[in-house]
Amino acid sequence: MVAMPDRQSMTVEEYFAFDEASELKWEYLDGAVFEVYAMAGASPNHVRIVNNVGFLLNSHLRNKGCEVFSSDLRVKLSAKAYAYPDVVVVCGKPEFGGHKNETLLNPTVIIEVLSPSTENYDRGGKAMRYRSLPSLQEIVIIAQDHPYIEVQTRQEDGTWLLREMPHYNGSVELASVGCTLALSEVYLNVEFPDSPPQPD
Repeated sequence: MVAMPDRQSMTVEEYFAFDEASELKWEYLDGAVFEVYAMAGASPNHVRIVNNVGFLLNSHLRNKGCEVFSSDLRVKLSAKAYAYPDVVVVCGKPEFGGHKNETLLNPTVIIEVLSPSTENYDRGGKAMRYRSLPSLQEIVIIAQDHPYIEVQTRQEDGTWLLREMPHYNGSVELASVGCTLALSEVYLNVEFPDSPPQPD
C-alpha cells in the first residue's frame, strides 16, 4: 500500500463510487480527515508471500467452515474506515454490507505483509482499528525483507497477546483457526536482500 502525497476529502458515498471506478484499490481512513490511500503494484516478494500464505491457509482450512479471501476484498473497520488486507480468513458465514453489499463485516483473521512505506501505519493506526473489530481473533504481520512473523491474538478478557517469530526455521500458530504456519513455507521462493538463498 502506498500513501497518496495529497489528502483528499470525500464522504463515504463518494469513496465507494471512487473506489469502484478506479483501477487501483483505495483505503478510506480517519473519517474526520477523510484520508484516502492508493494501493500500487506490490513487490515480487510481497506477492510471493501473499500467495504462499493464501495457499497454506486454503489447504489447511478446506472443508473446516472457514474461507480465505485475497486482498481484493474490502473490510469495514468502522463507519468511516475501510481497508483491503492482504489476506482475510472468515470462519462461519461471511457477513457483507456497505456499497452493493460487497464489504466484509466479520473477519476472523487478518494478515498484512509489511512494505517499507506503510510499516508504521500498518503496525499503528491500522492495527488499532483492526483490534476494534468484534469478530477479529488474530492479526498476523509478516515482514517481506527478512524472516519475521508477528501474531496478535485476542484473549478472553479482551486484551491482545503478541508473539514474534524471527527465525526462518521457526513456525507460528494461529490458534483461532487451528493452523500452524512454518516460516520456511511462508517465505518459499522469497529472495531476501543481501542474503544467501534459504535452505530447501
